[in-house]
Amino acid sequence: MISLYLAAGAVFATIAARGLTVPLYAHELGASRFAVGALFSVATIAAALLSLPSGVLVDRFGARNLLAVSLVLTAVSQLATAFTPSVAPLFLWQIVGGLAAGIQQSAIFSAVTESVDRARLGRAMGWLTLSMQAGFFIGPSVAGVALRWIDLRTDIAVMTALLIFTLPGAIAASNSTQRSGKGLSLREPLRALARQRAFVPVTIGLIAMTLTWGTIGAFLPVFGKEALGLPNSQVGYLLALQAVVNGVSRVPAGRLVDRLPQRWPIVFVGAVGWSVVMVVLGHLNGFLAPALVLAIGTPFMAAAFVAMGVVFADLSTASTRGVTMGMYGTILFLGLSAGPLIFGPVVQGYGYAAGFTACAVAAMMLVLVMAAMHREQVRRRTEQAPLGDSETRAAATRRA
Repeated sequence: MISLYLAAGAVFATIAARGLTVPLYAHELGASRFAVGALFSVATIAAALLSLPSGVLVDRFGARNLLAVSLVLTAVSQLATAFTPSVAPLFLWQIVGGLAAGIQQSAIFSAVTESVDRARLGRAMGWLTLSMQAGFFIGPSVAGVALRWIDLRTDIAVMTALLIFTLPGAIAASNSTQRSGKGLSLREPLRALARQRAFVPVTIGLIAMTLTWGTIGAFLPVFGKEALGLPNSQVGYLLALQAVVNGVSRVPAGRLVDRLPQRWPIVFVGAVGWSVVMVVLGHLNGFLAPALVLAIGTPFMAAAFVAMGVVFADLSTASTRGVTMGMYGTILFLGLSAGPLIFGPVVQGYGYAAGFTACAVAAMMLVLVMAAMHREQVRRRTEQAPLGDSETRAAATRRA
């Protein structure tokens, strides 16, 4: 298990370092702001395309084989990016890296799930999440510090060495396959998922959060350099700080989600809080004020994502868990990619403050729709309870 956690941390450290170095490198090559955002989007779109199929691939070929293939693809995309002298080929290598990331997430999650018994699965997932957040901190930190002595192209190539730490996990991962029966059918599980009342509202909330998170993730490195006036190393520190706060916030956020009977208020407050952060961030400069705002606002975002993950887990059954979490990954990656594509032209034409504000307003409108749908579901369930039976009506309200 330790080797699997180490592999997860190394994979996400590589991804996070790429999130810092590739936008800065593309900016040096003359890429526009929209092109920088599009580079982020093509990688997440590629990951989204494999979120559902990768579960089938893991069942067919085993987590070990899929993880090994994805690590080779990651290494190729990293080194190719470092030796790319123009912007256009970067899109190809971002797509390759995104496909690898989609496979890695499914393979590592499957390997961890298969390696522990059900009684310890929650703790295992907690450690796995902590490992990922540690990677999000270590990757930008190491890449940012290295920029004091080496240039961006060398930095991208050197960060490929992080993949060495994935080798024990790739060896330890299970290679069991499921080839019997008629195979995995997606149609019926997807229909069963879509028919559940909570599916549409939580999907709207997830889209709202991923739009804002994707926009910040795509533009924060270049925003730090252009608008905040920070050197590359301090931009890396800013990303690392956010990753630390994100990771630390997950445990108390999980406890909060477990204690509250309804999860949608957490999503609502989290989305509104993170949207306010986006609006304020666009009007700041320097390092200290943006760092403070991100430190205050990131827990709102973390709590919202924890709540939505729990809701999707509640929507799944033993036979549909893979499809449900695959759908979660698809919506997640598509939302992350849509943010820079939709609001990139606003950033390009009117500046970062306008683009961040437009994205925040769109997110708040979406979560208002989500809240209205939940309230309507509560009202309908309450009305369905027998009139005069206060205990039954109260129970219906709690279930809604």
